[in-house]
Amino acid sequence: MPNVLEQESMLVRMQADLQRSLAKPPAERKWVMVIDLRKCVGCSACTVGCVAENHLPPGVVYRPVIDQEIGTFPNVRRRFMPRPCMQCDVPPCVQVCPVGATWKRSDGIVEIDYEQCIGCRYCITACPYSARTFDTGRYYEDGTPVVSDYEKLPAYEYGKEWPRGNGQSPVGNARKCQFCVHRLDVGMLPMCVTTCIGQANYFGDANDPDSIVASLIASPGAIRLKEEMGTEPSVYYLV
Repeated sequence: MPNVLEQESMLVRMQADLQRSLAKPPAERKWVMVIDLRKCVGCSACTVGCVAENHLPPGVVYRPVIDQEIGTFPNVRRRFMPRPCMQCDVPPCVQVCPVGATWKRSDGIVEIDYEQCIGCRYCITACPYSARTFDTGRYYEDGTPVVSDYEKLPAYEYGKEWPRGNGQSPVGNARKCQFCVHRLDVGMLPMCVTTCIGQANYFGDANDPDSIVASLIASPGAIRLKEEMGTEPSVYYLV
């Protein structure tokens, strides 16, 4: 397990990788995430950080952590698997959207146009990773005498504020992880990467041969979920 200084230097190096890639045209970048399952302790700090960063309402979770039991009794152990959107190169959610509200950016991130989304939920059904949720407009304080002003604050995604209430987007829309593009665009790493207590999350440009993620995805222990489906996910796991 790396010590505190090693963790800090890894974040600093990923930040340097990010700045180097942002100097390139978007079409020359390929954002990927690598999650080291050997380091994940299931603390859900990434989940909580994501909820706070994106001001997510009840029922909308971009980064759940799946608790798995591995092995056969009595030789069993627990494994924790964070599951963000896979940002597929061949995303089924894009193909089924009847209004083109879900689309793929040139840097590999799958984005949702909240103003275009009609809430049909076809994309939720099509996603083989269950990475999409639906915003029903609820508040954590529903059922209490007063819903606080904090609950009613706008969500901030894709570099824009999205008001809540009165049926305004993203209420009534499909939502998902977008690698914190509002942070990336200003030179910051995704929130889940910076909040991980075990430094299990890595982020960067796979097209940069000098980046941390480029070396990690080339390692023998790197896998992707459901590769047989041909979705070409941009999230890798180290097992």
